[in-house]
Amino acid sequence: MSRKTAFSAIAALAFATTMFPAGNHAVALAEAASEHLASPAPAAAPELVPAAVETVSEPVVQPLAPAAPEAPALTEAGSLAEMVRMIDTAAPMSAELRCLAGAVYFEARGEPLAGQLAVAQVIVNRTEDGRFPRSYCGVVAQPGQFSFMRGRKMPKVREGSPAWNRAVAIATIADKGLWESEAEDAVFFHARYVRPGWSAGKTRLAQIDTHIFYR
Repeated sequence: MSRKTAFSAIAALAFATTMFPAGNHAVALAEAASEHLASPAPAAAPELVPAAVETVSEPVVQPLAPAAPEAPALTEAGSLAEMVRMIDTAAPMSAELRCLAGAVYFEARGEPLAGQLAVAQVIVNRTEDGRFPRSYCGVVAQPGQFSFMRGRKMPKVREGSPAWNRAVAIATIADKGLWESEAEDAVFFHARYVRPGWSAGKTRLAQIDTHIFYR
């Protein structure tokens, strides 16, 4: 019973006993009020139960769209060569990734894959080092750093060639950090047949084919 209903019943009982303290009407009103106070709340409306669901003898199966084949996880590659083969080199490239791939192509396309990745890793590392530009294109175009550059212009590459496809794959791997390079922390390198004066003050990290890498 709600608070408002109880209050009304109590008020009726008080009125009856006040106005008719000794008469039959007082007794009748008091009993009615008392019954109202003690009466239970109205029963809830009966729940409507739907008829039993009829089952069919044959299962109904909705046709599903054919699932697209899952691409192999790059982290499951067993070697750098296998990972290179897993990269989609036909995917659209940003200008930044093209600069990185171009540097790999011109600087190290004759190197083994580990050497190409190390060159790409140096460029990636330089963008994270305050001494160098913050973009791949800026690092590659920095004066005096890469001999294949013609001012701020990169020579034309043979796109579609196996060497270019490998360079694109290596650039993608380095950009995404998909494979650890032997020159992981390197920010300098030079060909092994030269000995620049700055190399004496650097920490040598690795030599991969024709390049030596430093931190």
